[in-house]
Amino acid sequence: MAEFVDEHLDPTTEITLETVKTRAVKGVAILTGRTFILSLVSLVATGLLGAFLTESQFGIFFIVSAIVNFLAYFSDVGLAAALIQKKDKVTDYDLKTTFTIQQGLVIIILLALFLLTPVFQKVYSLSPDGKLLLYALGISLFLSSLKTIPSVLLERELNFPKLVIPQVLEGICYQLVVVFFAWRGFGIKSFTFAILARGVVGLVAIYIIRPWMPGLAFSRKSLRKLLSFGLPYQANTFLATIKDDGMTAFLGGILGTAGLGILGWAQKWAYYPLRLFMDHVLKVTFPAFSRMQEDKEQLARSVTRSVFFVCFLVFPTVAGLLVLSPILIKIIPRYGKWEPALLPLALISVNTVFAAATTQLTNLFNAIGKIKITFKLMIMWTVLTWVFVPYLAIKFGVNGAALGYAMVGVSSAVPIYIARRYVKFSLVYAVAKPGIATLIMFTLMLLARNILPVNFLSVFVIGGLGAISYLICAYFIFGSSIIDDVKKISKAIFSR
Repeated sequence: MAEFVDEHLDPTTEITLETVKTRAVKGVAILTGRTFILSLVSLVATGLLGAFLTESQFGIFFIVSAIVNFLAYFSDVGLAAALIQKKDKVTDYDLKTTFTIQQGLVIIILLALFLLTPVFQKVYSLSPDGKLLLYALGISLFLSSLKTIPSVLLERELNFPKLVIPQVLEGICYQLVVVFFAWRGFGIKSFTFAILARGVVGLVAIYIIRPWMPGLAFSRKSLRKLLSFGLPYQANTFLATIKDDGMTAFLGGILGTAGLGILGWAQKWAYYPLRLFMDHVLKVTFPAFSRMQEDKEQLARSVTRSVFFVCFLVFPTVAGLLVLSPILIKIIPRYGKWEPALLPLALISVNTVFAAATTQLTNLFNAIGKIKITFKLMIMWTVLTWVFVPYLAIKFGVNGAALGYAMVGVSSAVPIYIARRYVKFSLVYAVAKPGIATLIMFTLMLLARNILPVNFLSVFVIGGLGAISYLICAYFIFGSSIIDDVKKISKAIFSR
């Protein structure tokens, strides 16, 4: 096994810099296609769930998910990320040591989850269905941990065409199951059934696509090397967990399940553009940037293009969402209950815009081994989140919490200043130019919304106007380079 891993994962032989660039472009394109498919399914599913489920049921789901996500942090010490970032070869001992430690941690977490369930039931007034959902998420955590090594191997190879298959199957399975049972009136149980189905489908699929024989082993040498990157990386993950899932659980006690449901609904839609376009780029650029560490010029170009790609797609999507959501709230039956979420949606979207421009930079710091910078940034964001969000939530309710998230989002400009000290990427090309095109598109869409009647036809007309105006503006701002990029991506996708 060790010989196989060494032969195929040595970045200095099998994966040259040129291969990394080609696979990275292909990976982004393929993951974008995957995300587009899943997002269409998720879009329809989320719309249906908004009609079938109540605000409180959404709130319970967000609370329970936050609890398990918080506990899930302790199931890893950053070893999987260390395997991906590692410059030299990974060995069989590296893989099995990681697998052994992770499974031990997951078992401990599951025991803690079951022991703490009575506490969670009392604090959050969880119903029996909420308790079952909590257990289902715990089982899902165990199933997910079993997929770690095959996923790591595919990521080190930058073999994203195969990696997306289990993800697509998981996503479609989850959405179909949760919508079906919600439609049948199962309420919270709908999430329980969907989570278990997703876990089983994903586990079976990943081992069919990338077989790996699980085994237990422990190597102090391997562990010591991996922890040198893994522990700082996991410290960042811990802070992110405290900042996000910890805050969600805390807000449940301030806003109640209905208030948290409104805030969670607004967050889900506000972050939707990031899930649609950014997450898969981060997945590709982390191993790709890691391979480019020594070539600063190439790294700068790659950072510029990756930030541009995210901003070029996220900015107009956010703008379109903000313009069209008030119309959709009015014309979709049973959606009037979400009108209080419109202002939180707009405020949290500020966070989304800044994240689109800067999250790729924290990914860069991790890839080039500057993990301490990311750690300091995470400390800043965690402190700001816990200072502003609870205080404003107590003062102004859901809208106050959303304002707190917006204020924290503005601080995301700090990584730009720091990143340019290491990599001279073009901020004007990557962020400013897509921002100008989006501003023009946003203005035209607002004018059209004020003129046209409130109906489904207007949604399509305004959306079409926005898309066309954005593309025209982009062509005048960027010139023929946009067309050249499309050609390069197409060539990468269809090349072997």
